[in-house]
Amino acid sequence: MCGIVGYVGPRESQDILLAGLARLEYRGYDSAGIAVIDADGELHAAKKAGKLARLREQLDLAPIPAGTTGIGHTRWATHGGPTDENAHPHLADDDRLAVIHNGIIENFAELRAELTAQGYTFRSQTDTEVAAVLLGREYRAHDGDLVAAFRSVASRLQGAFTLLAMHKDLPGLVVGARRNSPLVIGLGEGENFLGSDVAAFVEHTRRALAIGQDQIVAITPDAVTVTDFDGNEVEASPFEVMWDASAAEKGGWSSFMAKEVAEEPEAVANTILGRVKDGQVVIPELDGMDELFAGVQRIIIVACGTASYAGQVGKYAIEQWARIPVDVELAHEFRYRDPIVGPETLVVSISQSGETMDTLMAVKEAARLGAKTLSICNTQGATIPRESDAIVYTHAGPEVAVASTKAFVAQITALYLLALHVGRIRGTVSPAEAARSIHELEALPEKIRWILENEQEHIEQLAHWMADTRSVLFLGRHVGFPIALEGALKLKELSYIHAEGFAAGELKHGPIALIEPGQPVFVMVPSPRGAATLHAKVVSNIEEIRARGARVIAIAEEGDVAVLPFADEVLRIPLAGPIFEPILAVVPLHIFAMGLANAKGLDVDQPRNLAKSVTVE
Repeated sequence: MCGIVGYVGPRESQDILLAGLARLEYRGYDSAGIAVIDADGELHAAKKAGKLARLREQLDLAPIPAGTTGIGHTRWATHGGPTDENAHPHLADDDRLAVIHNGIIENFAELRAELTAQGYTFRSQTDTEVAAVLLGREYRAHDGDLVAAFRSVASRLQGAFTLLAMHKDLPGLVVGARRNSPLVIGLGEGENFLGSDVAAFVEHTRRALAIGQDQIVAITPDAVTVTDFDGNEVEASPFEVMWDASAAEKGGWSSFMAKEVAEEPEAVANTILGRVKDGQVVIPELDGMDELFAGVQRIIIVACGTASYAGQVGKYAIEQWARIPVDVELAHEFRYRDPIVGPETLVVSISQSGETMDTLMAVKEAARLGAKTLSICNTQGATIPRESDAIVYTHAGPEVAVASTKAFVAQITALYLLALHVGRIRGTVSPAEAARSIHELEALPEKIRWILENEQEHIEQLAHWMADTRSVLFLGRHVGFPIALEGALKLKELSYIHAEGFAAGELKHGPIALIEPGQPVFVMVPSPRGAATLHAKVVSNIEEIRARGARVIAIAEEGDVAVLPFADEVLRIPLAGPIFEPILAVVPLHIFAMGLANAKGLDVDQPRNLAKSVTVE
């Protein structure tokens, strides 16, 4: 979950490191630090607890010498609290070696005891310093061969790690190693970069190489060498980053989240682009997989957090159009419950970053058990797509705010496209139904824009009025239920208040006990043009909670007058087919969560205790 960046080349490394860390701060903001080797071959480090701005202030007060080799880190604390001492880089070999780390080293206590018995001392409580001291020992044992030392250390470490290191005796060289944690190479002209994702270096180059599992990379200004942990040279997979640095900047918006909510129409439109041909959904990335899809007997969707709610919405679409039974499971539960999967099972993983550790491990477990795997991901060069048999990329562009918004609507869109693609292959969706569904999909971006233009001010005003609210409930049925869960999660993430989402049909089975006078309840009201009984039942739910004093905020389509007598507030969404309403209904919830956090003076981009990419279990 930490952000890491490395640089070798002719330019001042400190500037590149700090700019890269600014783009990676969404991965962790408990502390930050850099190390550089100056023109005289001396190694200098600076680190500070708190956000990156604290490190910048320290460097302004106590500058370190310029250098053209450097590494930088922004931390999400795991082992050891967010203190100056626990911040990275960690130094070893008499402060001649600097190391940064993303991940968790599970056997650090055993290794620390071994090193302590040998007379080594430690200045922090982190697992990372154990790796640094061990690397320093192995560097000397291998006569100053940093790559060989990395191979030795990697064989001793258990868990997940990306490690970057440099030594004062080797200016112009940065070495990295990865296992179950992300690392990407940026290829420049006379300079090269390393980063936990491409945001670290996209300002300088859009040419990149993806590092595979259990591999070591060494970069100099003019060369990149990738080997496996056994020392065999391997060929990395090149790709071109499809967005530029400006896409990851605020561009005048008050926050990244505000910008990303405004980009939800484009996220949907870009995910559809190039995947409709002759009135049918045809996903080019899935070319040649018709036989697989024709024979699939069961689909399991694995994901965590917001992505799992996208999967729950996708379940309805896949079962409706492809007629395949779908289970949606939390990735961190899937791999530990002895799942029953086999060759006729397709496991679909969903991850914005493509590095979510629990999801990655679930994909590996599914493959081990003989299932085919497909990834829905927003990030090029990520690990989960490379570990999967097939990939459907969303094209939401970089999402910097920790709370996912535009990636969520893009994930649902991708699942709808997958359902229509598989339904076409299996003959379970007629050409006429497919054409109607495609028309609905292609109309969604403009409908989201309508919400942003016509309802955002109203929603933000409502959020301002509710700034002192301590608890909010969310109700939904059918495809509205996952949206209720998403609305509650966003409010918890951003506003730090109690929020829960329920299936409206469960109301009388317990949750109605939570209703007391003044309790705010958001209700996802299904279209009366769909299953009329479903609409009537939700209106009955509203009557039940209103009778007990609840304050009802209904999200309902334009023209739904039946809900008006029972709702205190109505947030309107444009008309859409019932299966497509979730992509519209979630937009007011994203706006509301952001608005309430802003009204409370909270940081909507970097909520406390959270990081964007969860790369540890």
